[in-house]
Parts: sequence; C-alpha cells; structure tokens
Amino acid sequence: MNHHANIIVNDYQALADADVVVSALGNIKLQDNPNADRFAELPFTSKEVPFVAEQLKKVGFTGIIIVISNPVDVITSLYQHYTGLPKERVIGTGTLLDTARMKRAVGVRFGVDPRSVYGYNLGEHGNSQFTAWSQVRIKGQPISTFASVEELDEIALEALKGGHTVFYGKKYTSYGIASAAIRLAVALVSDSHEELPVSNYYQPLDTYLSYPAIVGREGIVEQVKLSLTEKEEEKLAYSAQFIKQKFAESL
Repeated sequence: MNHHANIIVNDYQALADADVVVSALGNIKLQDNPNADRFAELPFTSKEVPFVAEQLKKVGFTGIIIVISNPVDVITSLYQHYTGLPKERVIGTGTLLDTARMKRAVGVRFGVDPRSVYGYNLGEHGNSQFTAWSQVRIKGQPISTFASVEELDEIALEALKGGHTVFYGKKYTSYGIASAAIRLAVALVSDSHEELPVSNYYQPLDTYLSYPAIVGREGIVEQVKLSLTEKEEEKLAYSAQFIKQKFAESL
C-alpha cells in the first residue's frame, strides 16, 4: 500500500465494526505436491472456515469478506454458507489476477499497454477457467480481428501458466495476489463502482465463480451482462459444475 500501515495482533472482537475482512486461510506447503493438485489445501482450509465464520458471527460482523484462499471459489462459497452473510457481501479475488495475466500476454503479443486490453477470464480460479475471447477487445476491435484461433489458444496457455511459473519458482505467490486483494478492497471501501472479474454468486448457475461485476461499498452492486458464445456458455457451465461438486464435498 502507498502509505504507512500498522500491523496489530488482536482478537476477533476488533473486527466487529470492520468494513472489510480479508481471509487468507490455508497451508501453502500443501500446494507443493507431486501431482500439482490445486485442491490440496481444501481439506485443511475447509475445516478452518466454520470456526472463523462462527467467530465473526459472535462479534456481530456485518462488513464484507474478501477471500484470497485457494481454491478461492469453493472457500468463498463456504464462507457465505457458514456466516450467513448476504451473498453480495462475500467475495473472492477469483480471476482478477488471471485476467491481469491474460491482458499482459495480449499486450506483449500485440504491442499494446495491458491497461488498453478489455476482457476477462471467467469461471473457476483454476484449471477450468477460460478467457472469453468474444469479449476481448484491443485497438477498438474484437481481438479475433488480429489473431487466429491458434494464436488465442497460445495466449490463453501463457496466461494460465503464469501462476504456476511463479509458484513453482519460489513455492508461493505473494505480490500478485496481494495487489489483487488491495485493488478489490480499495474498490469496495471507496465505493468506486469499478467493473471487476471477481468470484461472486452467479444465480443462473447457482454457485460462486468469476464473472464481471460492479463493486462498491455494499459489495457486489450489480453483475455485468455478457453476450457469450454458445461454446463459452458451455465452458462456464462446466466450470460451475466443478466448483459446486467440490463445495458439496466440503460441507
């Protein structure tokens, strides 16, 4: 953060009137496994969520929970389930970082600033996520104007591999997810009404997943309506089903 911050060890009572709580539950050592299983932390973290949720309920916390723990879509679902907070007030960082990596890959390939790339990665923050290429635009045009299907597949793979490269290089991720969490927190407390691809409850598929939404002081203010292709809708449904299955197994 670009200003001085005090870090204080305290108890849950201090969170009673907090606007935002960021949950980073997990055991990162479990992620370093031979099978590269992204769900290796789930048994550990899913057992901790009910305890934290109960403590937040006891102190009367009514703010917004930001979840950065992996698998983030499942853990976000669990937090909403156990806290009983309104769905719009429990949010995961989702594919916010993945989308940034996709934009960087597109920017490098086509010589534009990543901030000038418009589009999203949707679905699970994991292997079933996908870039909705029908929504990606650069230089005022759909990206399909500039790239073949094969090139888009290459770019998607580059973006997907980004997180793996960082993790297996230093055995953890830090700066990227911290930046994503701060960006989301600032958008919430400043009531910016910024459009972000975060993990939020998507009613049509009855689960948490990454889908662009307008975020503000009340949490998820409104979901953006995307006109996805039939194939993209199928990918989103597949990703949703996978998340729902893991959520059900964790209850």
